[in-house]
Amino acid sequence: MSRLTRRGLAIATAITLLVTAAGCSAGSDAGPGARVPGVTDSEIVVGTHMPLTGPASAGYSKIAPATKAYFDYVNANGGVHGRKITYKIMDDGYNPANTQQVVRQLVLQDKVFAILNGLGTPTHSGVLDFLKSNRVPDLFVASGSRSWDQPEAYPGTFGFNPDYTVEGKILANHVKTELPGRKVCFLGQDDDFGRDSLAGVEKVLGSGGVAARQTYVTSNTNVAPQIGAFKAAGCQVVILATVPGFTALSIGTAARLGFRPQWVVSNVGSDHPTLAKQLGAAAPLLEGMVGANYLPMQNDTANPWTQLFTKINKEHNGNTPFDGNVVYGMAVGYLFVQVLQAAGKDLTREKVLDAVRRGGYQGPGLAPLRYSTTDHSGYGGQRLTRVTGGVQSYFGPTFETDEADGPVREYPVVPAAPPANGVPTAS
Repeated sequence: MSRLTRRGLAIATAITLLVTAAGCSAGSDAGPGARVPGVTDSEIVVGTHMPLTGPASAGYSKIAPATKAYFDYVNANGGVHGRKITYKIMDDGYNPANTQQVVRQLVLQDKVFAILNGLGTPTHSGVLDFLKSNRVPDLFVASGSRSWDQPEAYPGTFGFNPDYTVEGKILANHVKTELPGRKVCFLGQDDDFGRDSLAGVEKVLGSGGVAARQTYVTSNTNVAPQIGAFKAAGCQVVILATVPGFTALSIGTAARLGFRPQWVVSNVGSDHPTLAKQLGAAAPLLEGMVGANYLPMQNDTANPWTQLFTKINKEHNGNTPFDGNVVYGMAVGYLFVQVLQAAGKDLTREKVLDAVRRGGYQGPGLAPLRYSTTDHSGYGGQRLTRVTGGVQSYFGPTFETDEADGPVREYPVVPAAPPANGVPTAS
C-alpha cells in the first residue's frame, strides 16, 4: 500500500488511512485477517458459466451439475479443511455477451472465490481481462484453446482440456499412420477451437495434406454447403473440430447427401452417448467413428474411477444418464479439491494459484497434467477411441505431444487409483 506523500490535517490523514485500509481488506488476500472473497470458516463459493441452453447445450449442460455432485459428495464427507464447497452455475447459452454478464454477476455480486471450468473458447475469451483485473483465479477452463496458456499475460488462468493443437496433431498422426494416401478434409468451428485444431493437423500432414477446409458458426445450423463441398472434393477422411450438436449435424447431413467418409472427431464433440441421443434412430451412422479422450471411458465398468463417479452420480446427481460429460465434470471437481487441499486451511486466492503452479497432480486422466510456473495448459495428450457395434472403446496407446513441432509419442504412465473414500487428502 502506498503512503501519503504530503501532510495534511491530522484528522483528514487518519480518515484517509482508514478508508484505504478498508479498501485493501476488501480486495486483497494480503495480511492477517484479510477477508478473502467467497471464503468463510465454513464455506468456499466458486462459480462457473455453462451452456445449459443454446447451441452447445447438448451434453455440455451435464458438466457443471456433475462437478456440483462431486462437491456434494466431498461435502458429505467433511468438506475440505472443514469447509463445504458451494458451486454457483450460471447459464450463458454459449453466447459471449451473456458470458460477460453472468461472470460479472458472479464476481461483483456473488463475490465468488474463483471461476471454475467456464466453458467455451468464444465465450471465455471475453472475460479473461475482467477476471485478471479483479484478481479472480480462473481455473481449468473447459476449452482447449491456447489462450489459457499465457502465464505472463494471464497468470491466474489455467486450462484443463488438452489444447486443440496437441489434439490436432494426435488425430492427424492417426490419419497419417493408419489411413495413408486418403484424401483428408477438415471442418472446424470458426474461432480458436477450429483454427488451433487445424494448425495441429497441418503440423503433421502439412498444409498440402488437407484437401479442403470448411468452417461453421454455431448460429447457423445448416452445414449442407460445407458437407456438399467435401463430397464434391472426393474427401475420404473428414476431421471434425466440432461441438456435439455440429458433429451430429455433420454426420446426419452427410448421410442425407449419400456421403460416407471416415470421421475423425475432436474429443470436444465425440462422446458417443451424447451423439447417439442427438441422432436418435440414425445413431448407427456413428459406427466406425474415431474420436479421442483422456479420461476414463464412461462404459468401462471395471475402471475404479468410473465406479467411483457412477456411485456419486447415483447418490448426488439424480442418476442422470452416465456419459463422458459426467465423467469430465467429476474429474474437474476432483482436481479442484486436490488443489484446495494443497493450498491449505489458510486459503487465499494467491495460495490456490501457487498450489496449481506447483503441479504434480494425478487423478483419473490418462495423459499428464502439465501445470507449472511456465505451463498453464492442462492435459498434454489423448488416447484414440472407436465406435464398434454401438460401443465406444479405447484402442492403441495414449499419446502425448506439444503445440509446437515436437513428435507425437506414446505416454506409458498408468493412471493413479482413486483414494479409498474418493476424496483426495492434503499432500
